[in-house]
Amino acid sequence: MTARLTARDLTLAYGDRVVSTKLTVDVPDGAFTAIVGPNACGKSTLLRSFVRLLQPVSGVVHFDGQDVTAYRPKSLARRLGFLPQTATAPEAIAVQHLVARGRYPHQTFLSTWSDADEAATSAAMAAAGVADLAHRPVESLSGGQRQRVWVAMVLAQETPYLLLDEPTTYLDITHQYQLLSLLSRLRDEGRTVITVLHDINQAARYADHLIALRDGAIAAEGPPSEILTPALIDAVFDLPCRIIPDPHTHTPLIIPTL
Repeated sequence: MTARLTARDLTLAYGDRVVSTKLTVDVPDGAFTAIVGPNACGKSTLLRSFVRLLQPVSGVVHFDGQDVTAYRPKSLARRLGFLPQTATAPEAIAVQHLVARGRYPHQTFLSTWSDADEAATSAAMAAAGVADLAHRPVESLSGGQRQRVWVAMVLAQETPYLLLDEPTTYLDITHQYQLLSLLSRLRDEGRTVITVLHDINQAARYADHLIALRDGAIAAEGPPSEILTPALIDAVFDLPCRIIPDPHTHTPLIIPTL
């Protein structure tokens, strides 16, 4: 697989706290990549560096061969759509107006709201399952409903790359699988999907490519069927387990043996 989004020799830190050192990653183009690992291992930090919300201490992130810091903000936002772990909506904003903010990268100083903007916003709300909430204030929604609204806003950007940090947070089990199935369909349509996931079985089921992190370093990466072993799960998560084929998808299924 080719890679348009790459990181070379990244050292990432928050102040004096170094999270990762000399981290090198190639994100396969047109694939569903899941970043997994225990809490505080650097998953979100890596994702934030991809969209330049965190400036590396050293090293560089490239998109299409160009340092991401060289892109104008709107130009980068037309290429990389990002959903953070937590987001705060403006007070009293309606769902459709929040989702419409995903069209901001496509606006110019002189442009007005277009039919294309309207179509993209409506399609995004339908895909995320929030069209029926269009006129509701975001603050009136449940946590799971809000999460789907934020997903819709990112989808409305219509970017070739989607980066989502724990997108299944707050979602009930049905909506978790519906969202992951949606991301898989977008992958099949040509998008590149990069997610941080906590559920290793969901990652193994949906992802083409896994990046397993431990203490800011890559413990393993590659197709789930090739890299997921009991030894790796124990090394990364301190979890003894068995791995069997999922009876439905035949992907690896981790069974804890605690």
